[in-house]
Amino acid sequence: MVELLLLSLALAMDCFTVSVVCGVIVRRYKAGLMLRLAFLFGFFQALMPFIGWLLTNSFSTYLEAVDHWIAFGLLFIIGVEMISDAFKKEENKTIDPYGFKSELLLAVATSIDALAIGISFACTGYNEVAQLGTPLLLIGVASFLMSLIGFALGVRFGDVVTRKVKPEILGGIILIGIGIKILIEHLG
Repeated sequence: MVELLLLSLALAMDCFTVSVVCGVIVRRYKAGLMLRLAFLFGFFQALMPFIGWLLTNSFSTYLEAVDHWIAFGLLFIIGVEMISDAFKKEENKTIDPYGFKSELLLAVATSIDALAIGISFACTGYNEVAQLGTPLLLIGVASFLMSLIGFALGVRFGDVVTRKVKPEILGGIILIGIGIKILIEHLG
């Protein structure tokens, strides 16, 4: 059980980081936005291991070979868009923390590496769907809670950050950094 808790927290770290960035950009406590982001992050962090588990028998070698490239590509594209948005007028920006498309892309991008966890579940004795209930619930709840905490911290300390750097630039750099980290971990 301790291993599952640690795994859940480890998977939630990317959600936490992206939520901090969203909080810095928004700069206000918006309950609806916070809950929606946290739900999407938690949902996709729990869904991806399930999908990885389902696909293990037929596609695991193909999926494992490219999942890190997909995550890197999505995070890199979103990061570059955020950085370029920092130099655009408000009405021309493409990354909008209030936009469902952006929220969905962030949730999927930060959870793609969790596919590998599902593959590892299948390889370590999780043979039935019922056995996945507790791990997936822990992963989803940890990601949800860490996202709420991250968003709140981003709002709380966002003014300090925005005085020194545009939040979109910081957010873009962080997303690209997460993508590079995922790539290095899988290639190393």
